[in-house]
Formats: sequence, structure tokens, C-alpha cells
Amino acid sequence: MAQLYFYYSAMNAGKSTSLLQSSYNYRERGMNTLVMTASIDNRYGVGKVTSRIGIESDAHVFSQGDDLFSVVMDEVHKTKLDCILVDECQFLSKAQVKQLTKVVDELNIPVLCYGLRTDFQGELFMGSQYLLAWADKLIELKTICHCGRKANMVLRLDREGKPISEGEQVAIGGNERYESVCRKHFRTLIWE
Repeated sequence: MAQLYFYYSAMNAGKSTSLLQSSYNYRERGMNTLVMTASIDNRYGVGKVTSRIGIESDAHVFSQGDDLFSVVMDEVHKTKLDCILVDECQFLSKAQVKQLTKVVDELNIPVLCYGLRTDFQGELFMGSQYLLAWADKLIELKTICHCGRKANMVLRLDREGKPISEGEQVAIGGNERYESVCRKHFRTLIWE
């Protein structure tokens, strides 16, 4: 029976690497996957899921208004799909998470979503909020803070590398813009 999975973490925990490995495992067994990613994050090119360790895959790009159930149905009419893998799932809308539950429940295709749980202010992203509520399986991928503790928060950095606490929820960037830290360091740098 298919399930909806949410693999979440702070930045630099290997979410994209894990997604690409899962897709490879399916394909190695002769199965078909559909890899999807958010159009908003095009740092490595449009229609690409790229890991920091250098592996990548082509991906179907989705935007906020796209009906993901319809996208999957279009693909199913072309070929049998054995798994859907969604990178940057924090950028999903509530409606899109609901559409992915429909893929699992009505088409019996497993959906594996990978993304951030919270933003640089410690607030849930929309997609993450509903995945936390509706996913069948929640799996935390871990990374570490500079102090050695588990990093579960993300700092946004200014041009000088200092943490900032104001701004739009979404600002695409990598290590030059964000740092994963433990809650203790996040609290002392942002909340206090």
C-alpha cells in the first residue's frame, strides 16, 4: 500500500542526495520515477535536482498554481509510475499537498517529499505544515550545528555573514546565505 512520506531537516542534511539515491534505487530495479522540484529554486538550472556532492537528475518543475494530481495523471498515461519524488516540498501549497495525498490514496503510488521544516524565523513553511499534518511517515534527516549538537534550525545571513531575523519568508540561497544551527544557538542569535 502506497504512503506519503515527508523527509525533513535543516539545510545541508542531504535531502536532495537522499531523494536522488531513492530515485536511483527504483530505477536500478527497472521501475519508473517522477522527480519534481519547485520552480522557485533554479540555482542549479531549471528542471534539475542537484545535490551538494555533485549528483543531479532532470526534474519536472512545479509552480504554486499547478495541479500535481493532473501532472501525475498526465505522466501515468505515458508510462507506469512506481514512485513520485518531490524536492523543495516546503514550497508546496496546501492544495498541492492535498493533491499528493490523492496520488497516494487513489493511484496507489508512493510519494516521497523532501524539504525544510521551518524558515529562518523558526516558522513552518506552508508545504511543511500540511505534510507534517497529513503525511503517513515523518522522517527527520539530521545535520549538525558548529557546536556538535543536532541542527534543527536555519539562520539567514546578511552579506557580512551576520544572522538576520527580518525579511520575506523565501529567499533562495545556499551556504553563502544560510547556516544550520541547533535551537540553542538559534535562540541566542535570533529570539533573544
